[in-house]
Amino acid sequence: MRVLSRGTGRRELAGLPVETVTGDLARGPLEELVRGADVVVHAAANVWVGTTGRADLERVNVGGTGLVCDAVLAEQASSGRPVRLVQVSSVDALGLGSREHPATEETPPLESEGGVPYVDTKRAADRLVRSRAGLDAVFVHPTYMIGPWDWRPSSGRMLLEIAKGKGLVAPSGGNNFVDVRDVVAGIQACADPSRAPSGSAWILGNENLTYLEAWTRMARVVGARPPLGQTPRWLGNLLAAALEIPLALGLKEGDINPATTRMSFLPHYFDPSKAQRELGIPATPLETAFADAWSWFGEMGYR
Repeated sequence: MRVLSRGTGRRELAGLPVETVTGDLARGPLEELVRGADVVVHAAANVWVGTTGRADLERVNVGGTGLVCDAVLAEQASSGRPVRLVQVSSVDALGLGSREHPATEETPPLESEGGVPYVDTKRAADRLVRSRAGLDAVFVHPTYMIGPWDWRPSSGRMLLEIAKGKGLVAPSGGNNFVDVRDVVAGIQACADPSRAPSGSAWILGNENLTYLEAWTRMARVVGARPPLGQTPRWLGNLLAAALEIPLALGLKEGDINPATTRMSFLPHYFDPSKAQRELGIPATPLETAFADAWSWFGEMGYR
């Protein structure tokens, strides 16, 4: 197995049986990375949810995806055999549903969720992959992943903030939550063309929860106070508008910004049944994912 790394000595890769190629996704070339490969998993992206940074998001998420496609097609041409590309997208590239009627792989997306560059560039990257003739590509759309080995941390920050007592009131939106190891199982299944036909897409998820429900379960796992209730959407819109004022003054956008605030009030509910049926991905209980993430954060000194 070969992986692309932006630098040497990264602790995320320490002890893993992988060969490391040092490089930059958005600069390439990537031919050395994919040489001899039967399957290429493209899971790299700039994951910044905000209203700023569009140019860098396009450079990495769209431009970098184009370079991955170029490398895969070049390897196919030189080797004379197909190379499968697993495009790890996001459910943000799909449309929205409701708790009663969750979105599927076929739900058409809105024009944009408020012009969020991350959402726009993930959708553009998927369109780019579909447009490249000769690619044996499949698409997976993970939902909100949580579990161990969250080195940044990324989505696990929600759990850490709940543990600090910061989840006093939850936004009124919701999400589909999944154990990251279930997502890995789905990606692995996509390597087999007999199970995953070219051009197909799957939502890799598990359970739809309101943020109030999710934060209450997380609080139970980490021994913290559960949220008292939900923030109404009108108040969320007011907060998002207030957060636009510092941006208008030229100040740097923070992690809590107009985009994250508005998105937290949306119904990000998805139907993962196709992946569970066709790819056989498990449905690990979320309490297991929360508990294992919490334990791992403790072992790694994050709490």
